Amino acid sequence: MLDTPLEAAARKLSATLATMRFAAPVSHVYNPFDYAWAGNAAYLQRFGRGPKRVVFVGMNPGPFGMVQTGVPFGEIAAVRDWMGIHAEIVAPSEQNPKRPIEGFACARSEVSGRRLWGLFAERFGSAEAFFAEHFVANYCPLAFFDGGRNLTPDKLPAAEQGPLLAACDAHLRESIGILRPEWVIGVGAWAEQRAREALAGLPLRFGRVLHPSPASPAANRGWSEAATRQLVELGVWR
Repeated sequence: MLDTPLEAAARKLSATLATMRFAAPVSHVYNPFDYAWAGNAAYLQRFGRGPKRVVFVGMNPGPFGMVQTGVPFGEIAAVRDWMGIHAEIVAPSEQNPKRPIEGFACARSEVSGRRLWGLFAERFGSAEAFFAEHFVANYCPLAFFDGGRNLTPDKLPAAEQGPLLAACDAHLRESIGILRPEWVIGVGAWAEQRAREALAGLPLRFGRVLHPSPASPAANRGWSEAATRQLVELGVWR
């Protein structure tokens, strides 16, 4: 079967990123577009056919979400039970012993994903109803680790960030060209900033929602209500 446009774009980005190297303190880099392609492809094939009215853009994969399933914010229960996706994930030969790839057998829950998809399930009911007008993507598909510690792309040195951001900017522009949304919503401030810079000059409306990470005290005080309020105030939801 021929790749969908989003699949072709993802493969191109993955090939570009495969040539990049990252120095200490980065100990391990995971690329779910590679070893978890089956999960990502199922997600793009099922839900990534445009146009969409709203595209949410996250930062990069979490260790118990997209790193395991290949789906952005891919908390296993949400991907398996709500989206109906279950794929065989073949772990890469070089793994981070503190963050092993267990695929859909991973028993840990990705809190950010549980919150994000939980809100969408509560508001829209079925995955099909949500994805009729919405889509969720990650700006950067790579996960970086310093042993057991998650390193986000904004913490990389400038010399390493430059080529990475350029490749991810190009991929985001291509993806938005395929999906043709009205709104691009950053999940967190950094994702919104990257989206605004990458997509400058395009006829889009931008906004952001609070990141659902458990590291955020504000998110722990009721993320679903806060995100809903932000989207209603923007005019994205009614």
